[in-house]
Amino acid sequence: MVAKDWRTLDESDVRVRPGKGSRPRSKRRPKHADAVTAMVTSVDRGRWTCAVDGDPARTVTAMRARELGRTPIVVGDSVSLVGDTSGKPDTLARIVRVAERTSVLRRTADDTDPYERVVVANAKQLLIVTALADPPPRTGFIDRCLVACYTGGLQPVLCLTKADLAEPDEIIDRYADLDLPTVVTRHDAPVTELADRLTGHVTALVGHSGVGKSTLVNRLVPDAELLTGEVSAIGKGKHTSVTAIALPLPQGGWVIDTPGIRSFGLAHVTANDIVTSFAEFAEAAEHCPPGCGHLGPPSDPDCALDAVIGEGEAPAGRLASLRRLLASRAGIDAG
Repeated sequence: MVAKDWRTLDESDVRVRPGKGSRPRSKRRPKHADAVTAMVTSVDRGRWTCAVDGDPARTVTAMRARELGRTPIVVGDSVSLVGDTSGKPDTLARIVRVAERTSVLRRTADDTDPYERVVVANAKQLLIVTALADPPPRTGFIDRCLVACYTGGLQPVLCLTKADLAEPDEIIDRYADLDLPTVVTRHDAPVTELADRLTGHVTALVGHSGVGKSTLVNRLVPDAELLTGEVSAIGKGKHTSVTAIALPLPQGGWVIDTPGIRSFGLAHVTANDIVTSFAEFAEAAEHCPPGCGHLGPPSDPDCALDAVIGEGEAPAGRLASLRRLLASRAGIDAG
């Protein structure tokens, strides 16, 4: 090639290499029309175990696709998978979409922590496991779990364990005005009633360490120890209830075992969030003064919720139960 004399060059002869940022990035994203739907059953070190179409016999290990960025993905999430979804050893699929959640179980580390953590997604029920003795029942913890249910869209179910050590009547009476479904279990009796309530649903379990939650899981899911061992092998770690894990029930449905929780912070929950879950009081709350905590006198002397009771539209016990939950959310011991 003969070089041109510089005196004969014009702008058409100049070759400019475009910079890296000069080419506009396309906002188009692949539609992934061939993606399959799956439920996340466990999370371990950047790898998600997923049950394709909710079938526990078709499990796939997946990673988060780059286009999702840092989108949080938790146990119970409904996701779309592409890539190798065969589930064969050493294969890896990609999570390309996370469906809108129907419910969330959230908590913060404590009431001063502004960062809320989604523990479980899309569970229909929350089984609150509490021992009647050894350790003694912690009603404050139950109240906080109820708040998390009402504000997260879950149906609460109270499970009282170790009924062979203490009677359940006092605890049952405490929550009578909340119409809280309650199941009582004994160490020496079958868990048939509890299994029937959980079958066909996705149910998360919460409870303090020592209340018998792991024992319940092992009785409900005979292969629980084997299944948790298989999950541990994926991340080469050991599952010791430090992360949530979904386990399939023999007759259908899932139980999601969560770690033993020492605290259940509610920094992300407002008083109005709780009142909204009580239909008979929600409208009256709109007439309360700004900043009303709905606790009633002396804290909130102008609270409008008392008028609902005065007009006979709700029983007094119902309001007392609501205010006990509000007090628990505010960190006040309501007895």
